[in-house]
Amino acid sequence: MNSSPPKPTTRYVRFLLSALAVTGLVVVLGSLPTWRMAGSQGLLAMLAGCGISLVASAIGAIPVALAVGRPLNTLPQTLMAAMALRFVVVAVVTVAVALSGPLPPKPLLIWVAISYGAQLVVDTRFALRATRNQGTAEK
Repeated sequence: MNSSPPKPTTRYVRFLLSALAVTGLVVVLGSLPTWRMAGSQGLLAMLAGCGISLVASAIGAIPVALAVGRPLNTLPQTLMAAMALRFVVVAVVTVAVALSGPLPPKPLLIWVAISYGAQLVVDTRFALRATRNQGTAEK
């Protein structure tokens, strides 16, 4: 049996599936309270906020996925770049959606924050696994 670590594309696809599952869970758990507090427009804002975080998480994970096989001393810069990229994408897209659309800004901002926090769990797990595999790849 081959015990080599999974390929970067396989690892990234698994990450995307995990991120999508977390987003789905957040949407399911938040739908009823959001509906009661903000109505149908609040639900649309919730979906937009969760979608923004999901896209930012997917984009931010690209540097980590591409870091496989690189020297271990470049890992801190890679992780910082991923974190900064994720934050910039969230900030820019959230401001653009909040200022340009008919969606209510309060539910949008609340759900961007909640879903961003939930995605950080998935992102951190992905980065830790990449770090662990990175350390074993050099030995």
